[in-house]
Amino acid sequence: MRCLALAQSWKNRGGKATFITCCESRDLRESLSNAGMQVVMLDRTHPNPLDWELTSQILQKHSNAWVVLDGYHFDPEYQRQVKNTGQRLLVIDDTAHLDHYYADIILNQNISADKLSYSCDPNTRLLLGTKYVLLRSEFHAWRDWQREVPAIARRALVTLGGGDPYNVTLQVINSLKILSISDLEVRVVVGASNPHIQILREALFSVPCTLRLLHNVENMPDLMAWADLAVSAGGSTAWELAFMGVPALILTIADNQEGIGKDLQHSGAALNLGWYHMIDVQDLKIAVSNILFDQEKRAKMSENGTKLVDGNGVNRLCSFLKRDF
Repeated sequence: MRCLALAQSWKNRGGKATFITCCESRDLRESLSNAGMQVVMLDRTHPNPLDWELTSQILQKHSNAWVVLDGYHFDPEYQRQVKNTGQRLLVIDDTAHLDHYYADIILNQNISADKLSYSCDPNTRLLLGTKYVLLRSEFHAWRDWQREVPAIARRALVTLGGGDPYNVTLQVINSLKILSISDLEVRVVVGASNPHIQILREALFSVPCTLRLLHNVENMPDLMAWADLAVSAGGSTAWELAFMGVPALILTIADNQEGIGKDLQHSGAALNLGWYHMIDVQDLKIAVSNILFDQEKRAKMSENGTKLVDGNGVNRLCSFLKRDF
């Protein structure tokens, strides 16, 4: 999603974008194509040599381009191969886990990015922190929107990522079953690659509140504007919620999300519930119930979120890319 945000902004400036990917989701690939992006499918990803064989052929046809790498498997050797082609290289990174980065620009949009130590060349430009959060173009129209915070939250958004392999969404639905608030309206967003849709549909029948299951939605900003509260994973959606001023409860469902949840709580923009498997349905119910009735806390979380993410990160990045072209 963050690469799509960059590609949209680059395209709006008259550029072109090609995605070279092993993405298995047909819906996601169609989303890229519908956004006007060229999509080239890889049969195997690095370190399989078929990756570089195809990628290098494509780079030969696009001289003086920016190559953007977003993935933990792009090791120093792969980055060195890109640089040896003469292309400029942007690496989007979350953890500074590599021994060395052969990049012209390293972007880390997380709150604590400036606390990490990157081993890189002296002329590598480091773009660190939430001022570089990459939001998709559909969020840009909401920059000056002002949220109203009701005394009691009646509308909740649940979004646990595109795949949700551990079906954490069901865990949240089960917590709502024992919440027993009849006038609560819940919208559950199920991603394009979620394998548990039928199980989730069956779980809706005994929920005391009004609950709608939404599949592969394209209007996330509208849903976030509608919501008084969100239960979310700690991925890219967490930054979108902060930008939209949605008070959020953050669950960690992957290693790279653990720091995000903690940092968002430290900044006052969200409550970090920790790892999904470490919190039971009863604890989750209590956490949701407490925040529903705490207007002051929700108002402060909303304010802190909008201060954290101003929505101009992708413009700042594109300015650097254009400047260094």
